[in-house]
Amino acid sequence: MSEEKPKLLVVEDDPGLQRQLKWSYEGYDVLTAGDRQSAIDLLRADEPKVVTLDLGLPPDPDGTTEGFATLEAILRLAPKTKVIVASGHGARESALRAIAMGAWDFYQKPVDIDELGLIVKRAFHVQTLEEENRKLQENAQTSVLGGLITAAPNMLKVCQMIERVSSTDVSVMLLGASGTGKEVLARGLHQSSRRAKGPFIAINCAAIPENLLEAELFGYEKGAFTGAVKTTEGKIELAQKGTLFLDEVGDIPLPLQVKLLRFLQERVIERIGGRKPIEVDVRIVCATHRNLDQMIAEERFRDDLYYRLAEIVVNIPSLAERHGDATLLAHAFLQRFNRQMGRNHKGFTPDALQALNDWHWPGNVRELENRLKRAVIMAEENRISAADLDLDGKAMETEILNLKQVREEADRRAIRQALARSDGNITNAAKLLGISRPTFYDLLRQYSIKV
Repeated sequence: MSEEKPKLLVVEDDPGLQRQLKWSYEGYDVLTAGDRQSAIDLLRADEPKVVTLDLGLPPDPDGTTEGFATLEAILRLAPKTKVIVASGHGARESALRAIAMGAWDFYQKPVDIDELGLIVKRAFHVQTLEEENRKLQENAQTSVLGGLITAAPNMLKVCQMIERVSSTDVSVMLLGASGTGKEVLARGLHQSSRRAKGPFIAINCAAIPENLLEAELFGYEKGAFTGAVKTTEGKIELAQKGTLFLDEVGDIPLPLQVKLLRFLQERVIERIGGRKPIEVDVRIVCATHRNLDQMIAEERFRDDLYYRLAEIVVNIPSLAERHGDATLLAHAFLQRFNRQMGRNHKGFTPDALQALNDWHWPGNVRELENRLKRAVIMAEENRISAADLDLDGKAMETEILNLKQVREEADRRAIRQALARSDGNITNAAKLLGISRPTFYDLLRQYSIKV
């Protein structure tokens, strides 16, 4: 049946060639269009995975202007579509431009049906592999790196990057807004490194008064100042053979930056009031939410210190940029706080799940954690609602793309809500949706949703 065949869109203004291509590709559901608007209409309605595009389209059949405009429109609306561009107009220049714009392949006219058929077959094969890979990434859930929980592709890339650098001793700087999980990632880096058996010492440079920060970092000898009743090791010394995490490193005052730079260059420290150099073997991981480039330009942060600290820079996305993580983290926090507080909340109401997905999370993971803690304490029902999270009426309206995508998103949302309300029980979830178990399983497979 045609609906079971892969959909191939042929954009060609020659009716004879349209018929020839349609007859030649019996293994595909071939759709034909003779101009840009017809091609876009079919793209929206049928979402073909592969498109062959003739660049010579009306009203510019002897040029390439309309063809390139069509290519741009297709890639803008459906960037994952494999577009094979065919043209006899300035083949080399057209090929280079088409590939630069994002076309998958190029074929010079006159068309050889067999050769073009092989290119189309390969395009479908690659598209299938890429789609399977995307589904695997979407379904991947990881709680590595110090317990960090994520299923978002951009956050998984951050984790992979940190895992790659963990085997080295380079200094790593984590950049991201407050509450994005910088310390969790720093601990994960330490735990996956060869220093994992050594100590992980963290210090928040913004939380310690300027006149005490030097003593906290470098330690002091007995009698070095009033109140120094005994010799005390600093955080750097305590991190020997391990990792020192400098949180909010942008708040270190300039005079202390000089001393920190000397330590990074020579790997030797002196306690306050001491004269004996102490060799220290420690890895430095630091983090900040400040704009260090701007601080360097304003001479509030030393550029030589920055380059010592930022041998590897990792940018951490905000929670709003980590699609699906808010709901995933909310379930994890709910289980944790239920255990800690002796509560037995079963899950979330549909309006709570919607609000979790739609809220823009200005306070990132820390805000989510605080809202969940408060909700677990205050909620009177056995399921957490949007009102318990103080998110009722605050959800952002999502942008509508096209009707099919809206319907699919609604299906996915309804399935997840039914699973959440039924605590993952397939029979009860199917009853909530008014469908049979086999139909429910078919939907789970169709949308690659794991229970």
